[in-house]
Amino acid sequence: MSSWMKAGEPPSIWKLLPAVSLLLAVGSAASASVEPLPTVDVRSEPSGGLRATATLRLPAPPLMVQQVLTDYEQWPSLFSVSMRVAHVERQADRVLVDLYITHPLLFFLENRLYSENRELPQGGLVTSLVAGDFKQYRRVWKLTPDGSPPATRAEFDLLIEADTWAPNSLVAYELRRQLKEHFSLLLRAVLARAGGR
Repeated sequence: MSSWMKAGEPPSIWKLLPAVSLLLAVGSAASASVEPLPTVDVRSEPSGGLRATATLRLPAPPLMVQQVLTDYEQWPSLFSVSMRVAHVERQADRVLVDLYITHPLLFFLENRLYSENRELPQGGLVTSLVAGDFKQYRRVWKLTPDGSPPATRAEFDLLIEADTWAPNSLVAYELRRQLKEHFSLLLRAVLARAGGR
């Protein structure tokens, strides 16, 4: 036990500040070596729901990024929320994915997102709501080559409306935070695939 903490006595916030400052400094130094995450724009839609947009630069060719985005069974590894894939059905021109998501803003219950996924001919993926517990869900990834060495410009557009207890401002804040984590995990998955090719 630290000398400044007596048995049974909760630590004073002032005594914890040096440790917190050290953790923040270490975190900042670690993140400085990684490409900065894109700005995520989140705004309310007049018709309901939230729209989130962002543009990423991923250090791999579009085909490799497409492979990561369409590895449907691995979708839970690209998100920091609790998620499970119940079923994937591959058809000639689309893939149906039955997904269950658990999140505090969704009443801590499993919420179903049953989606249709179609690959764009130019590169990318459109995910559209078929059924489930969301009022609206449509996600579009557009992938184009970006410079040399091979890299991808990935344009992201999401329209989402969930049945939640939380006010819109809190949902927007949480959506922005979750998407930044999603993009970070996506970057890691793309780098792992590029390293294993």
